[in-house]
Amino acid sequence: MTLGLPSQAVSEDRKEMHTSSDQKHSISNLKANGALWRDKWGIPHIKADTEWDAFLLLGYAHAQDRLWQMDMLRRRAVGRWSEWGGAAGIEADKLARRLGGRRAAERDYAALTDEARSMLDAYAAGVNAFIDRGEFPREYSLLGEAPEAWQPWNSIAAMRQIGFLMGSFWLKLFRAMALPAVGPENIGKLRYDDGGIDLLCIPPGAEYGRAVGPTLSKLRPAIEALLASQAADLTGGGSNNWVISGNLSSTGRPILMGDPHRELEVPSMYAQAHVACGTFDAVGLTVPGVPGFPHVAHNENVAWCVTHAFMDIHDLFVERFRDDGAAALFKGQWEPTARWQETIRVRNAGDVSVDIVVTRHGPVIAGNPGDGSALAIQTVQFAETDTSFDCLPRMLKSQSVRELYQAIEGWGIIDHNLVAADVDGHIGHRVRAKVPIRPRENGWLPVPGWTGEYEWGGMIPHEEMPECVDPLNGLVVTANNRVVADDKGHYFCTDCHPPYRARRISELLSAMDRPSIDTMSPIYMDVLSAPALLFKEQLRNHAGKTEKANKLLALLMGWDGHMAAGSKAATVYARLRVAVALVVGQRSGLVDGAASLYSSLLSKDALVKHLWWTVPSLLRAQDEDLLGGLTWSQVFDEALAMLEAVADDEPWSHLHAPSLKHPLASVFPEASHELNMSCGPIGGDNDTVFATGFSAGEDFSTKYSALARTNFDVGAWKNCSWIVFQGASGVPLSRHRGDQNQLWAEGKAIPMLYDWDDIAASSVLTQFQPANSP
Repeated sequence: MTLGLPSQAVSEDRKEMHTSSDQKHSISNLKANGALWRDKWGIPHIKADTEWDAFLLLGYAHAQDRLWQMDMLRRRAVGRWSEWGGAAGIEADKLARRLGGRRAAERDYAALTDEARSMLDAYAAGVNAFIDRGEFPREYSLLGEAPEAWQPWNSIAAMRQIGFLMGSFWLKLFRAMALPAVGPENIGKLRYDDGGIDLLCIPPGAEYGRAVGPTLSKLRPAIEALLASQAADLTGGGSNNWVISGNLSSTGRPILMGDPHRELEVPSMYAQAHVACGTFDAVGLTVPGVPGFPHVAHNENVAWCVTHAFMDIHDLFVERFRDDGAAALFKGQWEPTARWQETIRVRNAGDVSVDIVVTRHGPVIAGNPGDGSALAIQTVQFAETDTSFDCLPRMLKSQSVRELYQAIEGWGIIDHNLVAADVDGHIGHRVRAKVPIRPRENGWLPVPGWTGEYEWGGMIPHEEMPECVDPLNGLVVTANNRVVADDKGHYFCTDCHPPYRARRISELLSAMDRPSIDTMSPIYMDVLSAPALLFKEQLRNHAGKTEKANKLLALLMGWDGHMAAGSKAATVYARLRVAVALVVGQRSGLVDGAASLYSSLLSKDALVKHLWWTVPSLLRAQDEDLLGGLTWSQVFDEALAMLEAVADDEPWSHLHAPSLKHPLASVFPEASHELNMSCGPIGGDNDTVFATGFSAGEDFSTKYSALARTNFDVGAWKNCSWIVFQGASGVPLSRHRGDQNQLWAEGKAIPMLYDWDDIAASSVLTQFQPANSP
């Protein structure tokens, strides 16, 4: 099928919308004429005859908008960020080198189908066509460098980087770090709060009493090794999505809503785009550096949206070594390790060498093999050949929910709840991931690597992964809560987010009569905190030791638990909860015992952050085992004393303002006014549906939130809308860098243009032709 390219006279006011003054380009490797429209928000709409040309033009548009960001992602993925970021990037680069980011990406590219490799080749050709123009964003002039050519495997590295070790890796490392202080008998308590009882995604609305944990006697050898050793950052995502069937909606059609959350990076992780050719026509969120629509999009027949599923895809092994790491013990035999050194170049500093040691389980990431014991990681993200990119072309051409779920077989680069709906009225939820088959004990702590008892036995088959299509209640809600009960059958995960957001979304939807996109959109901005209400209840009869303490308590007692931007009580609650976590950390010995062999991977504040998530469960159960002999009443007294010198009339938004710092702002402070960004006041916190998380233990500024919101009226595509954090462009001083921020902060959205006549009538056209055309 050939898609016609309508002729268009471009007026002067429409030229002004475009990020470039050029209206015609010749591009190498383009096979036929193509077109790129930019709408009033600078969002690219690409039309070409062939898939090759469509992906090539997407690569060109991404480079035009986000070249430096793409370059940053690939450097971080392969351990070359220090070349730009200086000494602050050394530890992250060491970890990337040990994990083998480049080796994994090149291996995966070679394993792909011809279709997927062609997609990556075309995309790279488009990126390089823009690089060849020599028009580079501001960051390159600051660095005094030019971009290297984009290689097809770079896209795999960039995609892997955005999901780098998300989930269970950090939580297992936290527990390993805490073990010397709390002991084996209490280590199972260091988990995310369960909100009283878990709310499952599958089956929708079911509740689940969380298991306490395995018999840790099975892990005694690893526990002893960790204790003998005397033993990155946790902010936590907050993505939400939900879909209702046509039987429940005001339109009679399914409605799919979603707001994927991540760290508030500059530039933002997502870029809006629309790409069409003879075999598909899709619009949604792209990842700069990556072709296709891996997370959120719709084509002519089906729409999809993801949240992080918290599947356990990373294992840590305590390894025993001899001969300075030359051999590792396994089942009574000493196996040779792979060992080599790599050199990291560091901006404005000398080169740094990194020693790499790899056992049968994977690379050593903490500790010194020369001391006889260290930690190695085995992760689906690096240990297994990954063919996730084979899924991307298939997803674009899917015609139904069922077909979409067949298309994602083989996806393993990161784990997702893939929620979807199609024009025939079907809705569904499926976990898109590769999860190893192994003992449940692997989910709690590093396990012994030398016994052979904790090995992987392949992956859970695709047909046995959690799935629900057309649930009887006509509703699917996921918000990083527990996907499925794991008390029998396969082990999927130990840790997940509390069910507060999922439960709140479900309650709000249940109260609506035949909701629409318009009536559901306010749910995104809901700021009621369930843990705040728990704290209020616990403090209801508490008598403060000072006048200031009683003033703070009175402010909390008169509060409704909403983390509203202008609320002063919300500020008091946020400060108090962090103070409580700090007291628990100090009294349990966790904070003072934070220095360990894992300190290169985890900051000292990481323990306080983890306790922030754990405290509500301990408080609800009145569990005082980690309080060092105190009662909860005494903990509150100590925490309130920490607030004595703090102002009690500061609105939450003042303390909670987003921190939007460009990665190079600290390297080039003189250019920070060009690089950094600002945002309007916002409310919410880590637990609310409007999940604007802060890093407890550091400060209260917003570190992560919704990077986008997408509203799909499935089948009535003209009714769809969206918003992204920041804007379409990542180029400093661009008019489309930040032009969606204020609307994002207010919970508003802009039209998601899909009809080509509407696009042609309201956008600026750039036409492309092959370089050898006359």
